[in-house]
Amino acid sequence: MNQDEDVSPHGMWSSRWLFVLAAVGSAVGLGNIWKFPYLTGANGGAAFVLIFLVTTFIVAVPMLMAEVLIGRQGRNSPVNTLRILVQQHRRSGWWVLIAWFGMLAGILILSYYSVAAGWALYYMVMMASGAFDGVTAEVANQTFAAFTGNPWLLGLCHVIFLTLTVIIIGKGVVRGLESSNRWFMPLLFLLLLVLLGYGMMSGGFSEAFAFMFDFKWVDVTTSTWLTALGQSFFTLSLGMCCMMSYGAYVPSNASIPGTTAAIALISTLVSIGAGLAIFPIVFVNGLEPAQGPGLMFVTLPLAFGHMSFGALFGFLFFLLVSFAAITSAISMTEPALAYLVEEYNASRSRVAVTLGVLCWMIGVGTVLSFNVLADFTVDGSRTIFAFIDHLTQNIILPVCGLLLAVFCAWRLPRLVVQSQLGIRSRSIWWLWQLFIGVVSPLAVAVILVMGLFPCVLTQDCGA
Repeated sequence: MNQDEDVSPHGMWSSRWLFVLAAVGSAVGLGNIWKFPYLTGANGGAAFVLIFLVTTFIVAVPMLMAEVLIGRQGRNSPVNTLRILVQQHRRSGWWVLIAWFGMLAGILILSYYSVAAGWALYYMVMMASGAFDGVTAEVANQTFAAFTGNPWLLGLCHVIFLTLTVIIIGKGVVRGLESSNRWFMPLLFLLLLVLLGYGMMSGGFSEAFAFMFDFKWVDVTTSTWLTALGQSFFTLSLGMCCMMSYGAYVPSNASIPGTTAAIALISTLVSIGAGLAIFPIVFVNGLEPAQGPGLMFVTLPLAFGHMSFGALFGFLFFLLVSFAAITSAISMTEPALAYLVEEYNASRSRVAVTLGVLCWMIGVGTVLSFNVLADFTVDGSRTIFAFIDHLTQNIILPVCGLLLAVFCAWRLPRLVVQSQLGIRSRSIWWLWQLFIGVVSPLAVAVILVMGLFPCVLTQDCGA
Protein backbone atom coordinates (compact mmCIF):
# COMPACT_ATOMS: atom_id res chain seq x y z
CA MET A 1 0.00 0.00 0.00
CA ASN A 2 1.24 3.46 -0.85
CA GLN A 3 1.22 5.82 2.09
CA ASP A 4 2.67 8.80 0.29
CA GLU A 5 0.30 11.66 1.13
CA ASP A 6 0.96 13.51 -2.13
CA VAL A 7 0.75 10.87 -4.89
CA SER A 8 -1.59 7.97 -5.59
CA PRO A 9 -0.04 4.77 -6.98
CA HIS A 10 -2.76 4.77 -9.64
CA GLY A 11 -1.94 8.21 -11.05
CA MET A 12 -3.32 11.71 -10.56
CA TRP A 13 -5.77 14.03 -12.26
CA SER A 14 -3.88 16.57 -14.36
CA SER A 15 -5.93 19.42 -12.92
CA ARG A 16 -8.78 20.15 -10.53
CA TRP A 17 -11.12 20.79 -13.46
CA LEU A 18 -10.52 17.34 -14.89
CA PHE A 19 -11.46 15.97 -11.49
CA VAL A 20 -14.63 18.11 -11.63
CA LEU A 21 -15.44 16.71 -15.10
CA ALA A 22 -14.86 13.15 -13.91
CA ALA A 23 -16.97 13.64 -10.79
CA VAL A 24 -19.77 15.30 -12.77
CA GLY A 25 -19.57 12.37 -15.19
CA SER A 26 -20.03 10.03 -12.25
CA ALA A 27 -22.95 12.05 -10.89
CA VAL A 28 -24.82 12.62 -14.18
CA GLY A 29 -26.43 9.39 -15.33
CA LEU A 30 -29.64 7.89 -16.66
CA GLY A 31 -31.71 9.15 -13.74
CA ASN A 32 -30.72 12.78 -14.34
CA ILE A 33 -31.96 12.69 -17.92
CA TRP A 34 -35.59 11.87 -17.10
CA LYS A 35 -36.07 11.36 -13.35
CA PHE A 36 -35.05 14.79 -12.01
CA PRO A 37 -37.21 16.76 -14.50
CA TYR A 38 -40.23 14.56 -13.80
CA LEU A 39 -39.78 14.82 -10.03
CA THR A 40 -39.55 18.58 -10.39
CA GLY A 41 -42.83 18.83 -12.27
CA ALA A 42 -44.65 16.37 -10.02
CA ASN A 43 -43.48 17.84 -6.69
CA GLY A 44 -44.10 21.55 -6.85
CA GLY A 45 -41.99 22.77 -9.77
CA ALA A 46 -39.73 25.60 -8.65
CA ALA A 47 -40.55 24.75 -5.03
CA PHE A 48 -39.00 21.31 -5.54
CA VAL A 49 -35.95 22.83 -7.25
CA LEU A 50 -35.49 25.14 -4.26
CA ILE A 51 -35.84 22.25 -1.78
CA PHE A 52 -33.47 20.15 -3.91
CA LEU A 53 -30.84 22.92 -3.90
CA VAL A 54 -31.12 23.29 -0.11
CA THR A 55 -30.75 19.55 0.52
CA THR A 56 -27.93 19.27 -2.03
CA PHE A 57 -25.75 22.06 -0.72
CA ILE A 58 -26.54 21.68 2.98
CA VAL A 59 -26.72 17.88 3.30
CA ALA A 60 -25.18 16.17 0.27
CA VAL A 61 -22.25 18.47 -0.52
CA PRO A 62 -20.71 18.13 2.98
CA MET A 63 -20.86 14.34 2.53
CA LEU A 64 -19.24 14.67 -0.89
CA MET A 65 -16.50 16.80 0.68
CA ALA A 66 -16.02 14.12 3.35
CA GLU A 67 -15.56 11.34 0.76
CA VAL A 68 -13.10 13.39 -1.29
CA LEU A 69 -11.01 14.51 1.69
CA ILE A 70 -10.81 10.95 3.06
CA GLY A 71 -9.69 9.73 -0.36
CA ARG A 72 -7.06 12.43 -0.76
CA GLN A 73 -5.74 11.85 2.75
CA GLY A 74 -5.25 8.11 2.12
CA ARG A 75 -4.24 8.23 -1.59
CA ASN A 76 -5.22 4.58 -2.07
CA SER A 77 -8.28 2.52 -2.89
CA PRO A 78 -11.15 3.11 -0.42
CA VAL A 79 -10.43 -0.16 1.41
CA ASN A 80 -6.74 0.58 1.88
CA THR A 81 -7.37 4.27 2.52
CA LEU A 82 -9.57 3.44 5.50
CA ARG A 83 -7.10 0.79 6.64
CA ILE A 84 -4.33 3.38 6.64
CA LEU A 85 -6.41 5.97 8.49
CA VAL A 86 -7.69 3.63 11.22
CA GLN A 87 -4.15 2.35 11.81
CA GLN A 88 -2.61 5.83 11.86
CA HIS A 89 -5.21 7.25 14.24
CA ARG A 90 -5.88 4.07 16.25
CA ARG A 91 -9.52 3.66 15.33
CA SER A 92 -11.54 0.46 15.12
CA GLY A 93 -10.88 -1.72 12.08
CA TRP A 94 -14.64 -2.10 11.67
CA TRP A 95 -14.70 1.24 9.84
CA VAL A 96 -13.03 -0.46 6.86
CA LEU A 97 -16.29 -2.32 6.25
CA ILE A 98 -17.72 0.94 4.85
CA ALA A 99 -15.40 0.63 1.85
CA TRP A 100 -16.15 -3.06 1.38
CA PHE A 101 -19.90 -2.46 1.27
CA GLY A 102 -19.49 0.61 -0.94
CA MET A 103 -17.36 -1.43 -3.33
CA LEU A 104 -20.00 -4.19 -3.36
CA ALA A 105 -22.75 -1.66 -4.06
CA GLY A 106 -20.84 -0.26 -7.04
CA ILE A 107 -20.47 -3.69 -8.63
CA LEU A 108 -24.10 -4.63 -7.99
CA ILE A 109 -25.42 -1.33 -9.35
CA LEU A 110 -23.23 -1.55 -12.46
CA SER A 111 -24.53 -5.08 -13.10
CA TYR A 112 -28.04 -3.74 -13.78
CA TYR A 113 -27.09 -0.21 -14.81
CA SER A 114 -25.20 -1.62 -17.79
CA VAL A 115 -28.36 -3.44 -18.90
CA ALA A 116 -30.39 -0.21 -18.91
CA ALA A 117 -27.50 1.66 -20.56
CA GLY A 118 -27.49 -1.00 -23.27
CA TRP A 119 -31.04 0.05 -24.10
CA ALA A 120 -29.76 3.55 -24.91
CA LEU A 121 -27.08 2.12 -27.21
CA TYR A 122 -29.68 0.04 -29.03
CA TYR A 123 -32.05 2.96 -29.45
CA MET A 124 -29.22 5.19 -30.64
CA VAL A 125 -28.62 2.75 -33.49
CA MET A 126 -32.36 2.41 -34.16
CA MET A 127 -32.80 6.18 -34.38
CA ALA A 128 -29.81 6.54 -36.73
CA SER A 129 -31.25 3.84 -39.00
CA GLY A 130 -34.55 5.70 -39.35
CA ALA A 131 -36.46 2.77 -37.83
CA PHE A 132 -38.84 5.16 -36.02
CA ASP A 133 -39.63 7.44 -38.96
CA GLY A 134 -43.44 7.82 -39.05
CA VAL A 135 -43.85 5.14 -36.37
CA THR A 136 -47.22 4.68 -34.65
CA ALA A 137 -47.73 4.47 -30.88
CA GLU A 138 -48.62 0.78 -31.19
CA VAL A 139 -45.44 0.00 -33.10
CA ALA A 140 -43.30 2.02 -30.65
CA ASN A 141 -44.72 0.01 -27.75
CA GLN A 142 -44.31 -3.26 -29.62
CA THR A 143 -40.69 -2.39 -30.46
CA PHE A 144 -39.82 -1.75 -26.81
CA ALA A 145 -41.66 -4.87 -25.64
CA ALA A 146 -40.00 -7.04 -28.30
CA PHE A 147 -36.57 -5.64 -27.41
CA THR A 148 -36.84 -6.17 -23.63
CA GLY A 149 -38.51 -9.52 -24.23
CA ASN A 150 -35.55 -10.80 -26.24
CA PRO A 151 -32.91 -12.01 -23.72
CA TRP A 152 -30.28 -12.54 -26.43
CA LEU A 153 -30.54 -9.03 -27.85
CA LEU A 154 -30.79 -7.48 -24.39
CA GLY A 155 -27.78 -9.52 -23.30
CA LEU A 156 -25.77 -8.45 -26.35
CA CYS A 157 -26.34 -4.76 -25.59
CA HIS A 158 -25.36 -5.46 -21.96
CA VAL A 159 -22.08 -7.02 -23.18
CA ILE A 160 -21.32 -4.14 -25.56
CA PHE A 161 -21.78 -1.49 -22.88
CA LEU A 162 -19.67 -3.39 -20.35
CA THR A 163 -16.96 -3.92 -22.96
CA LEU A 164 -16.74 -0.18 -23.61
CA THR A 165 -16.53 0.45 -19.87
CA VAL A 166 -13.80 -2.16 -19.37
CA ILE A 167 -11.69 -0.77 -22.22
CA ILE A 168 -11.77 2.72 -20.73
CA ILE A 169 -11.09 1.84 -17.09
CA GLY A 170 -8.36 -0.61 -18.05
CA LYS A 171 -6.24 2.22 -19.49
CA GLY A 172 -5.67 3.88 -16.10
CA VAL A 173 -6.36 7.26 -14.53
CA VAL A 174 -4.78 9.50 -17.17
CA ARG A 175 -5.19 7.45 -20.36
CA GLY A 176 -8.54 5.97 -19.39
CA LEU A 177 -10.59 7.90 -16.83
CA GLU A 178 -9.20 11.35 -17.59
CA SER A 179 -9.09 11.01 -21.38
CA SER A 180 -12.63 9.65 -21.60
CA ASN A 181 -14.03 12.42 -19.42
CA ARG A 182 -11.98 15.02 -21.28
CA TRP A 183 -13.96 14.07 -24.43
CA PHE A 184 -17.25 12.67 -23.16
CA MET A 185 -18.25 15.48 -20.80
CA PRO A 186 -17.72 18.45 -23.18
CA LEU A 187 -19.55 16.46 -25.87
CA LEU A 188 -22.34 15.74 -23.40
CA PHE A 189 -22.64 19.46 -22.60
CA LEU A 190 -22.58 20.31 -26.32
CA LEU A 191 -25.26 17.75 -27.19
CA LEU A 192 -27.39 19.01 -24.33
CA LEU A 193 -27.09 22.58 -25.61
CA VAL A 194 -28.05 21.46 -29.15
CA LEU A 195 -31.12 19.61 -27.84
CA LEU A 196 -31.97 22.52 -25.54
CA GLY A 197 -31.85 24.89 -28.52
CA TYR A 198 -34.10 22.56 -30.48
CA GLY A 199 -36.50 22.35 -27.55
CA MET A 200 -36.67 26.15 -27.32
CA MET A 201 -37.70 26.35 -30.98
CA SER A 202 -40.13 23.41 -30.88
CA GLY A 203 -43.12 25.41 -29.67
CA GLY A 204 -43.52 23.65 -26.32
CA PHE A 205 -40.79 25.43 -24.36
CA SER A 206 -43.07 27.76 -22.40
CA GLU A 207 -45.23 24.83 -21.29
CA ALA A 208 -42.15 22.83 -20.31
CA PHE A 209 -40.75 25.78 -18.37
CA ALA A 210 -44.02 26.17 -16.51
CA PHE A 211 -44.14 22.43 -15.79
CA MET A 212 -40.73 22.60 -14.13
CA PHE A 213 -40.53 26.08 -12.62
CA ASP A 214 -43.93 27.39 -11.59
CA PHE A 215 -44.09 27.52 -7.79
CA LYS A 216 -46.76 24.98 -6.82
CA TRP A 217 -46.57 24.89 -3.03
CA VAL A 218 -49.82 22.91 -2.87
CA ASP A 219 -47.91 19.92 -4.30
CA VAL A 220 -45.21 20.10 -1.62
CA THR A 221 -45.66 17.50 1.11
CA THR A 222 -43.43 15.71 3.60
CA SER A 223 -42.62 13.15 0.91
CA THR A 224 -41.41 16.00 -1.34
CA TRP A 225 -38.63 16.78 1.12
CA LEU A 226 -37.69 13.12 1.35
CA THR A 227 -37.74 12.78 -2.45
CA ALA A 228 -35.51 15.85 -2.86
CA LEU A 229 -33.13 14.60 -0.19
CA GLY A 230 -32.88 11.18 -1.78
CA GLN A 231 -32.34 12.68 -5.24
CA SER A 232 -29.58 14.93 -3.86
CA PHE A 233 -27.88 11.97 -2.23
CA PHE A 234 -27.94 9.67 -5.22
CA THR A 235 -27.30 12.40 -7.81
CA LEU A 236 -23.82 12.98 -6.33
CA SER A 237 -22.93 9.26 -6.33
CA LEU A 238 -22.58 9.16 -2.55
CA GLY A 239 -22.17 5.92 -0.63
CA MET A 240 -20.38 3.81 -3.28
CA CYS A 241 -16.94 5.20 -2.32
CA CYS A 242 -16.33 6.12 -5.96
CA MET A 243 -15.84 9.75 -4.93
CA MET A 244 -13.33 8.53 -2.36
CA SER A 245 -11.48 6.77 -5.18
CA TYR A 246 -11.59 9.87 -7.37
CA GLY A 247 -10.52 11.98 -4.38
CA ALA A 248 -7.33 9.92 -4.10
CA TYR A 249 -6.25 11.32 -7.48
CA VAL A 250 -6.97 14.99 -6.67
CA PRO A 251 -3.89 17.27 -6.60
CA SER A 252 -2.94 18.53 -3.14
CA ASN A 253 -3.31 22.17 -4.15
CA ALA A 254 -6.92 21.78 -5.33
CA SER A 255 -9.62 23.24 -3.07
CA ILE A 256 -12.00 20.49 -1.96
CA PRO A 257 -14.82 22.90 -0.96
CA GLY A 258 -14.54 24.75 -4.28
CA THR A 259 -14.41 21.66 -6.48
CA THR A 260 -17.25 19.85 -4.70
CA ALA A 261 -19.47 22.94 -4.93
CA ALA A 262 -18.70 23.12 -8.66
CA ILE A 263 -19.58 19.42 -9.07
CA ALA A 264 -22.95 19.90 -7.35
CA LEU A 265 -23.73 23.05 -9.34
CA ILE A 266 -22.84 21.59 -12.75
CA SER A 267 -24.69 18.34 -12.01
CA THR A 268 -27.81 20.31 -11.05
CA LEU A 269 -27.60 22.50 -14.17
CA VAL A 270 -27.29 19.40 -16.38
CA SER A 271 -30.40 17.90 -14.77
CA ILE A 272 -32.38 21.10 -15.28
CA GLY A 273 -31.06 21.47 -18.83
CA ALA A 274 -32.13 17.91 -19.64
CA GLY A 275 -35.66 18.69 -18.53
CA LEU A 276 -35.83 21.87 -20.58
CA ALA A 277 -34.54 19.93 -23.60
CA ILE A 278 -36.85 16.91 -23.29
CA PHE A 279 -40.19 18.29 -22.13
CA PRO A 280 -40.80 20.81 -24.93
CA ILE A 281 -40.72 17.80 -27.28
CA VAL A 282 -43.02 15.90 -24.93
CA PHE A 283 -45.60 18.69 -24.64
CA VAL A 284 -45.62 19.79 -28.27
CA ASN A 285 -46.46 16.20 -29.21
CA GLY A 286 -49.14 15.85 -26.54
CA LEU A 287 -47.24 13.13 -24.65
CA GLU A 288 -47.48 12.19 -20.96
CA PRO A 289 -44.34 13.40 -19.09
CA ALA A 290 -44.60 11.12 -16.04
CA GLN A 291 -43.62 7.81 -17.59
CA GLY A 292 -40.06 7.07 -16.49
CA PRO A 293 -38.36 4.58 -18.83
CA GLY A 294 -41.49 4.50 -20.99
CA LEU A 295 -40.97 8.19 -21.73
CA MET A 296 -37.41 7.58 -22.90
CA PHE A 297 -37.94 4.41 -24.90
CA VAL A 298 -41.53 4.61 -26.14
CA THR A 299 -42.96 8.13 -26.29
CA LEU A 300 -39.80 10.05 -27.21
CA PRO A 301 -38.99 7.75 -30.17
CA LEU A 302 -42.62 8.24 -31.22
CA ALA A 303 -42.17 12.01 -31.02
CA PHE A 304 -38.82 11.99 -32.84
CA GLY A 305 -40.37 9.81 -35.55
CA HIS A 306 -42.87 12.54 -36.45
CA MET A 307 -40.70 15.65 -36.43
CA SER A 308 -38.36 17.27 -38.94
CA PHE A 309 -34.83 15.88 -38.60
CA GLY A 310 -36.27 13.57 -35.93
CA ALA A 311 -33.86 10.73 -36.71
CA LEU A 312 -30.88 13.08 -36.23
CA PHE A 313 -32.10 14.60 -32.99
CA GLY A 314 -33.24 11.22 -31.69
CA PHE A 315 -29.77 9.84 -32.38
CA LEU A 316 -28.19 12.82 -30.59
CA PHE A 317 -30.51 12.35 -27.60
CA PHE A 318 -29.63 8.68 -27.12
CA LEU A 319 -25.98 9.46 -27.73
CA LEU A 320 -26.26 11.97 -24.88
CA VAL A 321 -27.86 9.34 -22.66
CA SER A 322 -25.11 6.85 -23.57
CA PHE A 323 -22.37 9.34 -22.68
CA ALA A 324 -24.04 10.07 -19.34
CA ALA A 325 -24.36 6.35 -18.64
CA ILE A 326 -20.78 5.39 -19.47
CA THR A 327 -19.19 8.17 -17.39
CA SER A 328 -21.24 6.99 -14.41
CA ALA A 329 -20.37 3.34 -15.06
CA ILE A 330 -16.65 4.13 -15.14
CA SER A 331 -16.74 5.50 -11.59
CA MET A 332 -18.67 2.52 -10.18
CA THR A 333 -15.83 0.09 -10.92
CA GLU A 334 -12.96 2.26 -9.70
CA PRO A 335 -13.12 1.42 -5.95
CA ALA A 336 -12.97 -2.36 -6.57
CA LEU A 337 -10.46 -2.04 -9.41
CA ALA A 338 -8.07 0.15 -7.41
CA TYR A 339 -8.22 -2.24 -4.45
CA LEU A 340 -7.51 -5.37 -6.52
CA VAL A 341 -4.61 -3.68 -8.31
CA GLU A 342 -3.07 -2.69 -4.96
CA GLU A 343 -3.74 -5.99 -3.21
CA TYR A 344 -2.53 -8.37 -5.94
CA ASN A 345 -0.16 -6.10 -7.89
CA ALA A 346 -2.18 -6.97 -11.00
CA SER A 347 -2.47 -4.91 -14.18
CA ARG A 348 -5.48 -2.59 -14.47
CA SER A 349 -6.50 -4.15 -17.77
CA ARG A 350 -6.61 -7.68 -16.34
CA VAL A 351 -8.56 -6.57 -13.27
CA ALA A 352 -10.92 -4.52 -15.47
CA VAL A 353 -11.73 -7.60 -17.56
CA THR A 354 -12.31 -9.66 -14.41
CA LEU A 355 -14.70 -7.09 -12.97
CA GLY A 356 -16.44 -6.79 -16.33
CA VAL A 357 -17.06 -10.52 -16.44
CA LEU A 358 -18.33 -10.46 -12.84
CA CYS A 359 -20.74 -7.59 -13.60
CA TRP A 360 -21.88 -9.39 -16.73
CA MET A 361 -22.63 -12.59 -14.80
CA ILE A 362 -24.65 -10.76 -12.14
CA GLY A 363 -26.32 -8.65 -14.84
CA VAL A 364 -27.66 -11.74 -16.59
CA GLY A 365 -30.19 -11.90 -13.75
CA THR A 366 -31.37 -8.40 -14.62
CA VAL A 367 -31.55 -9.25 -18.33
CA LEU A 368 -33.75 -12.26 -17.55
CA SER A 369 -35.90 -10.23 -15.14
CA PHE A 370 -37.53 -8.60 -18.17
CA ASN A 371 -38.36 -11.81 -20.01
CA VAL A 372 -37.58 -15.43 -19.04
CA LEU A 373 -37.60 -14.80 -15.27
CA ALA A 374 -40.17 -12.01 -15.23
CA ASP A 375 -42.39 -14.05 -12.89
CA PHE A 376 -39.56 -15.17 -10.59
CA THR A 377 -39.21 -13.23 -7.33
CA VAL A 378 -36.34 -13.23 -4.83
CA ASP A 379 -38.25 -12.15 -1.73
CA GLY A 380 -41.81 -12.89 -2.76
CA SER A 381 -42.42 -9.56 -4.48
CA ARG A 382 -39.27 -8.39 -6.29
CA THR A 383 -37.60 -9.69 -9.43
CA ILE A 384 -33.83 -10.16 -9.42
CA PHE A 385 -33.40 -6.67 -10.87
CA ALA A 386 -35.83 -5.04 -8.40
CA PHE A 387 -34.25 -6.83 -5.44
CA ILE A 388 -30.69 -5.71 -6.29
CA ASP A 389 -31.92 -2.17 -6.92
CA HIS A 390 -33.73 -2.09 -3.55
CA LEU A 391 -30.78 -3.60 -1.66
CA THR A 392 -28.28 -1.09 -3.02
CA GLN A 393 -30.32 2.11 -3.30
CA ASN A 394 -32.40 1.82 -0.14
CA ILE A 395 -30.00 0.03 2.21
CA ILE A 396 -26.29 -0.16 1.33
CA LEU A 397 -25.76 3.35 -0.06
CA PRO A 398 -27.54 5.23 2.76
CA VAL A 399 -25.75 3.16 5.42
CA CYS A 400 -22.34 3.74 3.83
CA GLY A 401 -23.02 7.46 3.39
CA LEU A 402 -24.15 7.84 6.98
CA LEU A 403 -21.13 5.98 8.39
CA LEU A 404 -18.67 7.93 6.23
CA ALA A 405 -20.11 11.20 7.54
CA VAL A 406 -19.79 9.99 11.14
CA PHE A 407 -16.23 8.74 10.54
CA CYS A 408 -15.14 12.04 9.02
CA ALA A 409 -16.81 14.14 11.73
CA TRP A 410 -15.96 12.18 14.86
CA ARG A 411 -13.14 9.75 14.10
CA LEU A 412 -10.68 11.75 12.00
CA PRO A 413 -8.41 14.18 13.90
CA ARG A 414 -9.38 17.83 13.63
CA LEU A 415 -6.00 18.82 12.16
CA VAL A 416 -6.36 16.30 9.32
CA VAL A 417 -9.79 17.61 8.30
CA GLN A 418 -8.80 21.27 8.66
CA SER A 419 -5.69 20.69 6.55
CA GLN A 420 -7.59 18.95 3.75
CA LEU A 421 -10.41 21.51 3.66
CA GLY A 422 -8.26 24.57 4.31
CA ILE A 423 -10.35 25.58 7.34
CA ARG A 424 -8.69 28.28 9.45
CA SER A 425 -11.67 29.91 11.15
CA ARG A 426 -13.04 28.40 14.37
CA SER A 427 -16.62 29.37 13.42
CA ILE A 428 -16.27 27.70 10.01
CA TRP A 429 -14.95 24.57 11.74
CA TRP A 430 -17.94 24.34 14.08
CA LEU A 431 -20.30 24.98 11.16
CA TRP A 432 -18.63 22.11 9.29
CA GLN A 433 -18.95 19.85 12.32
CA LEU A 434 -22.64 20.73 12.65
CA PHE A 435 -23.45 19.74 9.07
CA ILE A 436 -21.21 16.71 8.60
CA GLY A 437 -21.57 15.40 12.15
CA VAL A 438 -25.24 16.06 12.82
CA VAL A 439 -27.35 17.37 9.92
CA SER A 440 -26.11 15.04 7.16
CA PRO A 441 -26.18 11.80 9.22
CA LEU A 442 -29.67 12.57 10.53
CA ALA A 443 -30.94 13.35 7.03
CA VAL A 444 -29.51 10.12 5.62
CA ALA A 445 -30.96 8.19 8.56
CA VAL A 446 -34.38 9.51 7.56
CA ILE A 447 -33.83 8.32 3.97
CA LEU A 448 -32.79 4.90 5.27
CA VAL A 449 -35.82 4.53 7.54
CA MET A 450 -38.20 5.63 4.81
CA GLY A 451 -36.55 3.26 2.35
CA LEU A 452 -36.91 0.29 4.70
CA PHE A 453 -40.25 1.28 6.23
CA PRO A 454 -42.23 3.39 3.72
CA CYS A 455 -45.33 2.89 5.84
CA VAL A 456 -43.87 5.37 8.35
CA LEU A 457 -44.68 8.14 5.90
CA THR A 458 -48.29 7.06 5.44
CA GLN A 459 -48.69 6.08 9.12
CA ASP A 460 -50.24 2.71 8.24
CA CYS A 461 -47.50 0.36 9.47
CA GLY A 462 -50.01 -1.43 11.64
CA ALA A 463 -52.40 -2.10 8.81
